[in-house]
Amino acid sequence: MSATAIGLSMFGAMLLLMALRTPIAAAMFVPGALGYFVLTGADPLLNLLKGSAVARLTVYELSVIPLFLLMGQFATQGGLSRDLFRAAAAFIGHIRGGLAMAAILSAAAFGAVCGSSVATSATITQVAYPEMKRHGYHGRLSTASLATGGALGILIPPSVPLVVYAILTEQNIAKLFAAAMIPGLLAMLGYIVVVALYCRVRPEFATPSEPVGWGERLRALGSIWPIVVIFLTVFGGIYGGVFSPTEGAAIGALLTFVAGALRRELGRKALVSAFVATSETTAMVFLIFLGADMMNTSLALTEMPARVADWVTTLPVSPLVVVSAVLLLYVVLGCVMDELSMLLLTIPVIFPAVMGLDLWGLAPDLKAIWFGILVLMTVGIGLIAPPVGLNVYVVNNLAPDVPMVETYKGVLPFLAWDVMRVVLLLFFPGISLYLIQVLF
Repeated sequence: MSATAIGLSMFGAMLLLMALRTPIAAAMFVPGALGYFVLTGADPLLNLLKGSAVARLTVYELSVIPLFLLMGQFATQGGLSRDLFRAAAAFIGHIRGGLAMAAILSAAAFGAVCGSSVATSATITQVAYPEMKRHGYHGRLSTASLATGGALGILIPPSVPLVVYAILTEQNIAKLFAAAMIPGLLAMLGYIVVVALYCRVRPEFATPSEPVGWGERLRALGSIWPIVVIFLTVFGGIYGGVFSPTEGAAIGALLTFVAGALRRELGRKALVSAFVATSETTAMVFLIFLGADMMNTSLALTEMPARVADWVTTLPVSPLVVVSAVLLLYVVLGCVMDELSMLLLTIPVIFPAVMGLDLWGLAPDLKAIWFGILVLMTVGIGLIAPPVGLNVYVVNNLAPDVPMVETYKGVLPFLAWDVMRVVLLLFFPGISLYLIQVLF
């Protein structure tokens, strides 16, 4: 059997295992190990297994993942999301669709200290959905805005998928965070506009709440000062050169813990929940890393990534067509895989091919960052797109009175904006790269 045939067999076996609902890490690791055994024999495989896990898990940059996850868990258990939603609702809840807009704004703010879309969706839904239901909001608009707003958890830095991309492609994490800021805010503003248009077409879907006085508004605004302090400290320190992204994540986790403790929300039970949830998610991410490493190492022996890169660079089509096809592939994969698995499996193969293309005359480092933001935004589409849409499932689990088909109908206008935004970023790289030119 040729090396190419072995590589294709490995890939097919992986997809089959995924279809059989095998855990993603095992679905990548087992075919990769078998392929490596066929290509090299037992001894080389055992030597690889002996050192690969240690080599991967002792990478210093990886420590940023559990730290940002812990920061998000402290924010969740510390009740910061509740104050964020109340502050946003106090200012715009009285306009039609205002509570849905407030949910999106609070999700964006919470995402600035969380880095996980699932955690953002679950946390904001528990706070915002009861209020929207109490004010007579239609279930379609309520759950769709919550699922879509949850995607901002990874679109607004810090973002765990962006950290993974930075590690895989050896890019500067701080630069990627800066590049994601404007596209993430653009996503948030677009979602708010979609809600406004939604309520203009279907005004019966959202009943305005009673306006509140300025005294209550100022009190609500004053309650979110910990989020502002944490965000300014972490990102101000990173971009001011005071500390690295990993150190910033550690400081952010500490400040979030202090904020939760001062609010007397982080009791023993909450702390245990935060550490257990962080450990579980970190273990899952690192196991996926090991599975993807095994698969990608075996694929490298078949020379498939190099052949794909050579083939892509010689295609008689525009480089933008190639990038568009890659982004479409991510949308399709997002229907059956989570974002981390997609990145770990595809980036080692796709990234060299994209870097070999002439895209807007960008320098290699800028091209890598721009492509990373495109991938991040496209991965965000998979979080809400049918037939899976992980965020939709999370929200539906917390709002079981709303049929899932209603939520999927509700997210379609938001998906239309997502597609428009990705096209905009594709044709105007300066949107992603502007802050890099200003800050670095």
